[in-house]
Amino acid sequence: MMILYDFDKTIEQVQKAESAIHQAKEAELEVARHPEYFDSLRFNIMPAVTVAAEEFSETTENIFSSNIETFNTLGNVNFVHEVSSFYSMRHKYEEDLLVGYKKEMTESGLMNSVGKLLKFDFPNYYFMNQVYLKSLKSTRDLCMKMMKVSEDEMKEFSNQRVVNEDHGEDYGISNEQLMKEMFEEEEILKQAIEKLEQDKQTIK
Repeated sequence: MMILYDFDKTIEQVQKAESAIHQAKEAELEVARHPEYFDSLRFNIMPAVTVAAEEFSETTENIFSSNIETFNTLGNVNFVHEVSSFYSMRHKYEEDLLVGYKKEMTESGLMNSVGKLLKFDFPNYYFMNQVYLKSLKSTRDLCMKMMKVSEDEMKEFSNQRVVNEDHGEDYGISNEQLMKEMFEEEEILKQAIEKLEQDKQTIK
């Protein structure tokens, strides 16, 4: 139960990141279509800036890792394997998304100009976040089934609202559709950047 609770807290943080990056992505795309809205829309990016500072608590993971033989006595080696997979995925998420995201966010100056904002690849970060979120949820649900833990039992254990109220096997649109949307959005940003450059040349 302690491990599953930690899973839910992790998923909650990744969902928070998803929401913030989605808001920033939508603001960026709107600026791409209407550069004159930059001054008002750039403040919608602030939640995505704070996401860069998020860190996961590793307390439960460390307990699990230091007592893995004890956990093996649960009699379900597959559960132990899936727990290890979840934590490996979380580390990969941090490496692939948060570390690179934080570095680019720090160096980009995206709040300072339309051009700098449009060069920040929010669509790709949103896509990556979605893929990881779906995988984390899937592993969490599999572990719940393996240990025959119900959502009601999780609610009772955590004494708080379950982060995702529908933990079925439908995890939203496919990765292929997400990728298609990402490419379409990146094309909008590319065209907007090209238009900015053309406008600069025209002024010269």
